[in-house]
Amino acid sequence: MKKFAILAAVLVALAAAPAFAADPLQPGTKAPGFTLPSQSDTPISLSQYRGKWVVLYFYPKDMTPGCTLEAHNFQRDLSKFTAANAVILGVSLDTPQSHATFCTKESLTFKLLADPKHKVVDEYGVPVRHFGIVNIAERETFLINPQGEIVKVWPDVDKDIASHSTQVLAAIKADGK
Repeated sequence: MKKFAILAAVLVALAAAPAFAADPLQPGTKAPGFTLPSQSDTPISLSQYRGKWVVLYFYPKDMTPGCTLEAHNFQRDLSKFTAANAVILGVSLDTPQSHATFCTKESLTFKLLADPKHKVVDEYGVPVRHFGIVNIAERETFLINPQGEIVKVWPDVDKDIASHSTQVLAAIKADGK
């Protein structure tokens, strides 16, 4: 029985291990273009926001505690981002329908983009964790300047979700001077 428990623990640990992803894109890199459906199931393209700052944040799962906190903080600061000529785009592996429910329940007004086949997640080098049949993207944020270049990357937002929105806003202000 003890051998079975050890084997089960190893299998669970392996199942939760991140998939091998490309290295995350680094500052100075041109941000790869993409088009994904939003919570209203309309296509949203990165190119629509040329000339604006883009906060492209990847998050694990709609309606989970950490993701809800992160989204609420971006929503709380939305007027500050707008004043700084910035838009917020959240991306997860969830569906447009899941995003619509999340936005309605949590009163989110910025765009959440659905990437269930993790095409954009992979292109940006964001690791994906596999939990049986459930896949989630890790929490990472890319700040893209109005010229379309990545200027800052936050690879491990989980360490400080509560102040992340404020950190991103400060980076826009510092880089925008």
